[in-house]
Parts: sequence; structure tokens; C-alpha cells
Amino acid sequence: MQFKPKFIEKYEKITDIEKFKEFSLKEPRKSIRVNTIKISVNELKERLKDFKLTQIDWCKEGFFIEGNRTDLGNLLEHSLGYFYVQEASSMLPPLALSPNENDIVLDMAASPGSKTTQLASIMKNQGLIIANELKYERTKSLSINLERSGITNTIITNSDARNIKGNYDKILLDAPCSGTGTIRKSPKTLKIWNPNMYRKLSNIQKQLIEHAFSLLKENGILVYSTCSISPEEDEEVIESLLNNHQNAKVEKINLSKKYIKNLAARQ
Repeated sequence: MQFKPKFIEKYEKITDIEKFKEFSLKEPRKSIRVNTIKISVNELKERLKDFKLTQIDWCKEGFFIEGNRTDLGNLLEHSLGYFYVQEASSMLPPLALSPNENDIVLDMAASPGSKTTQLASIMKNQGLIIANELKYERTKSLSINLERSGITNTIITNSDARNIKGNYDKILLDAPCSGTGTIRKSPKTLKIWNPNMYRKLSNIQKQLIEHAFSLLKENGILVYSTCSISPEEDEEVIESLLNNHQNAKVEKINLSKKYIKNLAARQ
């Protein structure tokens, strides 16, 4: 895995670049989320007793999983929709949004559906989710994952998210991004990276978050997330929204005490 000189030059200013490279080279831990629409946590743990399941600090349905088999997608329990193979970090945005059973929710960039299915699970398959995806071919995997998970409270739309209309209690914008936070599972990110790629991405992200904010009901909640560690795609996007809207404010996200403690220790 080769880190381009310009990449090093950019990120050594904002992080411990040697630690970053070290973690980027590590094999990511496999994790799953129990689909409580179909099965309880204890029931699935009993069915997967040949695996070692380690609780994820911030998600009571989430587990790191180890075992002789690594083809988790081929397990019967996966085919039945009893669990979803999902990155541990991917479980954070739906938990932060925390929709209830009566909410109308918009997932602006939904495919392949990991966060959409988690939102539906949190809502106990009630309320309404609009799961939007820009690219038609990606709506297929979204549809398959929703069907396998037994989700019935979700409508799929195929649209540029900047054209979506309506009013929503809660909105998840997991924005398209450079993916610089997922290098260890997608090394090709380094190959396509260039120092000018953020300008276009950041502009699109700012348009998306502006439109998302306009769709919120009064006192609505918007969660913005990316797979990027770039300030242009994260802090700058949030700052842009706050500067343009006096009624927009950042809320503190309360997760498990153990997770917050670990996060503080890493900072």
C-alpha cells in the first residue's frame, strides 16, 4: 500500500501520520448487527455459538465476530436476514439520529442499506423511511437487503437527493465522499486520491446538507456523516451550514460511557 507524498503532506498536519499509516495497514475487524426485527440478540448468539462474539461498546445489537469461517454472507442466518454484516463505525449515525416509531425519516444516500436497515430496526419496522439512492443500479442491492431483513416501513426512491421534496422529522445524510477513512478495507482509495478531489466533493456535500436542512420539520434532527477524515468534507461542511442558518445548531451526541472514555483517550 503506497501513500502518495501529497497525501502524507496533507494529513501529517492534522493527525499522527505514522499511527494513521499503521492502522490503515491493519486488517479490519469483522462485525455484525443483529436484526431484531426478525430475531432477538440472545437467540442469534445461541445460533452462532461456534463464533466468538464481542459486544461493540456503542451498539447493543452490534458484535465483533471471530471464527473459523470468514464468509459470513454465506451463513444461513445471514440469508434469513437474522444479521447484517456491518462495520462497527457504520452503526453510529443511525444511533445518533435515534428515530422513534412515529417518525418520518429520510435516508438521503441509502445504498447498500446498512444504515437504512438499522434505522428500520430502531423504529421497530414502524413509522416511515424514504430510502433514496442516486444510481439506479445501486437500488438493486438496497432492495435486496431491505427484503432480506423483512423491512416493510421503507420506500425506495431513485433521485438526485438535491431534488427531494417533503418534510421530515429526521434526516440521515451519509454523504458521498473520498473514503479516506476506509483505506484499510478499500486500498484503491489511495490509488485514486489526488489533492484536488475535495473541491468538487465538498461543494456537492454543502449542497446536500443545505437541501437536507431545508427539508426538516421544526425542531427536526439532521445527522451528517462521511467515511472521510478530510476537514473539507466534514468540519467545513458543518461550518458552512451553521454560517448560513442561524437556527441551525450542533447537538452533543451521547453514546455509551465506555465509548466516550475510549474516544477521549485516543484524542
